[in-house]
Amino acid sequence: MNRRLTLLIVSLFINNPVVRAEDKPSESIEITYVQRRFSPEMINVSAGVPLTVKVVNGSKERIEFESFKLNREKVVEPGQTLVVRLPALRPGSYDFFDDFHADVPEGAIVAR
Repeated sequence: MNRRLTLLIVSLFINNPVVRAEDKPSESIEITYVQRRFSPEMINVSAGVPLTVKVVNGSKERIEFESFKLNREKVVEPGQTLVVRLPALRPGSYDFFDDFHADVPEGAIVAR
């Protein structure tokens, strides 16, 4: 009986390999900060899929890409590009803003 169980378990692993996080499909978006605004301001993404956000600071000032809902806070120097990796998002709207400049309009990532 133990031999059969062992063969069954081995067979399951061979026929159904473990999916690693880096093997899962993911989605990538790019947000650019220029002339005191984020572009695009609203981005639609797929819910349930890991997300890579590339933040490009095309301005001559330091910014802070921040989102309470995404639990992220990253300083981006002038001319710098920063990559923020996010786990799969649940459906909903996730706002982001520049914490250094209160007059900059907020943006949102909407997972559907």
